[in-house]
Amino acid sequence: MTKQLIYDLDLESLTQLMTSWGEPAYRARQIWQGLYQHFYNSPSQFPNIPKPLREKLANEFDFVGVGPVRYLDSSDKQTRKTLFKLHDGHVIEAVLMRYGEPSPPTPLPHSRPLSQRERGVGVRGEGKKRRTLCISTQAGCAMGCVFCATGQMGFKRNLSSGEIVAQVMYYARMLSKEEVPVTNIVVMGMGEPFHNYDNTMAAIDRLNDADGYNFGARRITISTVGLVPQIKRFADEKRQVNLAISLHAAEDGLRSSMMPVNKKYPIEEVLDACRYYVNQTGRRVTFEWALINGVNDTPEEAKKLAARLKGLLCHVNAIPLNPTKGYEGQATTHERAVRFKESLEQAGIPCTIRMRRGIDIQAGCGQLAGASE
Repeated sequence: MTKQLIYDLDLESLTQLMTSWGEPAYRARQIWQGLYQHFYNSPSQFPNIPKPLREKLANEFDFVGVGPVRYLDSSDKQTRKTLFKLHDGHVIEAVLMRYGEPSPPTPLPHSRPLSQRERGVGVRGEGKKRRTLCISTQAGCAMGCVFCATGQMGFKRNLSSGEIVAQVMYYARMLSKEEVPVTNIVVMGMGEPFHNYDNTMAAIDRLNDADGYNFGARRITISTVGLVPQIKRFADEKRQVNLAISLHAAEDGLRSSMMPVNKKYPIEEVLDACRYYVNQTGRRVTFEWALINGVNDTPEEAKKLAARLKGLLCHVNAIPLNPTKGYEGQATTHERAVRFKESLEQAGIPCTIRMRRGIDIQAGCGQLAGASE
């Protein structure tokens, strides 16, 4: 029988459980803080919990959720991709990307709980040093984007909120041994987050909880292919989480050939939802654009995009396409990427060319597929 994952419980549910077991309510907060502030992943690690309760927790709950099978480090040691196995045998991948660090520091032994700063509470990027997690929300993906390895593998299942949280806790635990925090989280791994909306948002709320991990919402970015009803729902909730839209084309014909979801939610409907989001929240939208050589990387495409985005509070993140086995398109050249960026900026649309990370271990955007070979 599969045990329930402890990370699937919010604090209220955990409190109700403790009282139903005849335990004082404050036990729930002790467990909560142990999980999210000290990163315990076994009941035996909780020093302030009585032994009978620790044993009952061990019998009733899974404290791991996503079991690491293996990891791969990029040649520059700045990116680590981890393959996780779920309780039902499905696998997912998540990635840690380091920025501004020459190499991972030597782990330090711990004899005390981490301070708030070491856990990342209140940290705003630590200058130029960042440790960004790219986490998954589904095993596989139903969106079928042709250039994405996850889309090429098809949809397996949604992750529970706890399985999403557990990926973050795994890396937070790993980094705590170096006495450094996670600084950013991008929900851009395997799956379409808005196709698993409720579990994804419950996970974000759990990570954001002030009495737990207390990870700032503005340091989280969630990416969608453009599911219009969910974009509007997200807007109405007025969250501080950053919103990114995978766009990749300025005309419906081209976008539909790359992203089947465009047939249901064409570009103008997606942009209308983005305008609604900006009006509701006052927050900027980021548009993601995989630059494919000779397909969507020309100054003409940039001008079409600029015309679409005119008047919208937004930013374009362009990145040369990352290769996948199931797609023959090639990454743009540096020179073509620069021309694309300049054409957008001349039209008044801010654009950044993003750094490609972890390509040698298939850890870049669109490359995660959960392959165990």
